[in-house]
Amino acid sequence: MKLATFFKRLYINDRFYWLISLLAAGFLGSFWMPLLFNLVFYATILLGFIFVMDAILMFRFRNPIKANRNLSKKLSNSDNNLISIDLSNYYPFDVFMEVIDELPEQFQKRDFYLRCKLQSKSDTKLNYTVLPLERGEYIFGNLNVYVHSKLGLVKRRFVFNADERIPVYPSFIQMRQYEFLAFNNKIAQFGLKKNRAIGHSLEFEQIKNYVAGDDYRTINWKATAKHAQLMANQFQDEKSQPIYALIDTGRTMKMPFEGLKLLDYAINSALAFANITLLKKDKAGLICFSKKVEISLKASHKKIQLQLINESLYKLTTQYKEADYGFLYAFAKRQITQRSLLILYTNFEHITALKRQLPFLQALSKQHLLVVVFFENTELDNLLQQHAEDLESIYHQTIAQKFALEKRHMQLELKRSGIYSILSKPKNLTVNVINKYLEFKSRGLI
Repeated sequence: MKLATFFKRLYINDRFYWLISLLAAGFLGSFWMPLLFNLVFYATILLGFIFVMDAILMFRFRNPIKANRNLSKKLSNSDNNLISIDLSNYYPFDVFMEVIDELPEQFQKRDFYLRCKLQSKSDTKLNYTVLPLERGEYIFGNLNVYVHSKLGLVKRRFVFNADERIPVYPSFIQMRQYEFLAFNNKIAQFGLKKNRAIGHSLEFEQIKNYVAGDDYRTINWKATAKHAQLMANQFQDEKSQPIYALIDTGRTMKMPFEGLKLLDYAINSALAFANITLLKKDKAGLICFSKKVEISLKASHKKIQLQLINESLYKLTTQYKEADYGFLYAFAKRQITQRSLLILYTNFEHITALKRQLPFLQALSKQHLLVVVFFENTELDNLLQQHAEDLESIYHQTIAQKFALEKRHMQLELKRSGIYSILSKPKNLTVNVINKYLEFKSRGLI
C-alpha cells in the first residue's frame, strides 16, 4: 500500500486521545510527584507500541472488508423505502464497524451513523429506511466503513459504492397498498368506508341460485318457475368506461403539507386511482394542465397504460403558473368525445377563486361526470383545537374558522351547481377518491 493511501485511510480513534490526555495529566502531576514520571514514561512507550501493533493488524490485509449498498431500481415518493447494507469481515479476528452512508442531498441528513460488531469470517446485513418527499433523480455518494479492533486505537477506512443514481417515482407502494379495493368495495377497515351498492349496472352476467342477502329485486321469476327454486340475475360492473385524472399543476398546488406539496399528493393519488381503474377493466387517462395542457394520455386499458401514466407523472414539472380552466374545457371538448368520469385534482383557498372557474366546471359537468377534489387546510387543525387565552389567540382562531367554513361553502356551491366534490385531508386523498369511484360504479353512474 502506498504511503499516501495509508495516511488517507488511517484514522485515530477517540480512545487514543483519551489515553494521551491521561498520560499528559500524568506528566503534569510528575512535577509534584517525581516518582510518577517513570511510570508515565513507560506507559507512553507501551501505548506507542500498542498503537503500532494495532495499525499493523488493521492494515496488513489487502481487502479484509466487503460492503455493498442494496438499492431497488426506483424509490417510492412519500413512503419509507428500505435500504440494506451487506457487510463481510475477512479479518482473522472480530472487528467493530461504523458505517456512514452519504445520502442524497434531498434528505438533508448529516447525522447518518450505523454501528455493529462482526465476528471473524462472517457476514451481516444492516437495514435503514429513507423517506423521499420529491420526485426526480437522487444520488447516493460513498458508503464509508470505519473498522477497528478490540484495542480500539486505530481505525481503517473503506469506501464502496461511489455515486449511485436512482429515480424517485410517484408512490407505487401506495398504489399497491390499495389494489385490493378493486376486488371488494365493501371493506370495513380504518380509513376505508363501506360503499353501499345502490341498484346495479346494466351488464347481465348470469343466473344463479338466490341466497340470503341478495337483492330481491333481482329475482328471475321465469327461471324460478322453471327450476322450482328461487333464482336471481347476477350483474357485473360495466367495463371499458373512460376515466380521466385531471391534475391542476398551477401555483395553488405548490402549498406543502407535512413536507409534501399538494401536487405530489395529487400525483400519488392519481397513480393509485389509475391502477384501480385498470383493475376494474375501465380505461384510464391522464391530463395535466396549468396555463396549457402539459401532459395528455388518452384513456385506454392497454397493458402498458399504467407504465405510461407512471412515467408521465414522474417527469411532470411545473412553473406554478395560474391554471387556465377555459383552455382545459376547450381541450376536453375537443379530445374527450365520449362521456367520461373526470377526477379533477385542484385547490381553492377562497370562494371567489372557485366562482371565477365555476362556469367552466359547469360546462364540463354537462358533458361528463365531474368530481372536483380539493384539500382541507390541515395546518389549521391544531390552531382550531387550542384554547384561546388572549385577544390575539381569539383573532387567529376566528380567521382559521373562517377559512375552514369557506371550504365547506365551496363544497355547497359545487353541489348547488350539480357538481360532485371531495373535500379531503391530503393524507386521506387516495382513499377518498377510490371510494368515490367505487361508489359511482355501485350506483351505475359510470
